[in-house]
Amino acid sequence: MASTATRKSKASVGASGTTPEKRGAKVATPWGPASLVERLTIPQRAGERRFASVVELLETEKGERLVRVAYTTDGTARRGPVTLRPRDLETLRAALAEHPALQEVLRLELQTDS
Repeated sequence: MASTATRKSKASVGASGTTPEKRGAKVATPWGPASLVERLTIPQRAGERRFASVVELLETEKGERLVRVAYTTDGTARRGPVTLRPRDLETLRAALAEHPALQEVLRLELQTDS
């Protein structure tokens, strides 16, 4: 099993494609326009298929925070369910240390070994 440091390095911010990459990028939501605050990308693999799950913190013009979860193939966001394995959730938790605003909204904290 990979160490926390290794898992942490696997999650990244940004990816090519149609999902926003830069902080402040405007996106459309059912609640109106919103700006990208933070984006965390978790690379995944199932057999030979490679894809990524993306967790984005958005903020509407009224200051409401929204969390958008999607999966991407070839950098393009896809509709449909997002499936995370326990090790993907570990990667997410570790990566949230570098994304404090997203961590606060999700209320997921890094687990420490006692």
